[in-house]
Amino acid sequence: MEETDAGLEHSAPAWAVFGDLMSGLLGAFVLILVGVLGFQLELASSLEAEINKRQAEEQRRIALEDALAAPLAAGRVTLDGGRIGISGSVLFALNSDALQPEGRQLLNSLAQPLTTYLEGRDEILMVSGFTDDRPIRDNNRQFADNWELSAQRALTVTRALIEAGIPSASVFAAAFGAEQPVAPNADEEGRARNRRVEMAPVPRTARQAAAPHG
Repeated sequence: MEETDAGLEHSAPAWAVFGDLMSGLLGAFVLILVGVLGFQLELASSLEAEINKRQAEEQRRIALEDALAAPLAAGRVTLDGGRIGISGSVLFALNSDALQPEGRQLLNSLAQPLTTYLEGRDEILMVSGFTDDRPIRDNNRQFADNWELSAQRALTVTRALIEAGIPSASVFAAAFGAEQPVAPNADEEGRARNRRVEMAPVPRTARQAAAPHG
């Protein structure tokens, strides 16, 4: 009996250590499982958010295409990634910010479909002016540089759209000068493509959304 009791006394600590080890392994497994499940849930949530974002962008593109169906079909404007492009030569003479009759007529035709598109959406129309990279001629004292020329052209288009019916709280102007060209400025064809005005619906900022309309 004494030998048996001694054997039990020696074996008991071994079983206790084994039990502690198994408990630790089980705890580690549970932690890993929880971590994996959490990662899967986060990944699923991210994928769902990305899918919803893509669907919203696709619906936005289709709505914009529908609103501009007529001018797009006539080739008077382009639509690329939500940006509505108008050639600068249609709107303005070289180095001028005065709207040409054809340009004003085009803007008048765009005002109503753009207003309809913007209504009910938390978006505002950004009108952006761009130029080629050639410096303003020395004899042109009206504009200091391409930044000023692009700014004045954007303002001119913005005012024309407001006069044609777009609410003033739903449109604003931006100038980019010779930045962000869409073609090389190596020849006249490329420079002509870079002299342009773009319009793009963008989300309102919190400040714009809170600003009083009038």
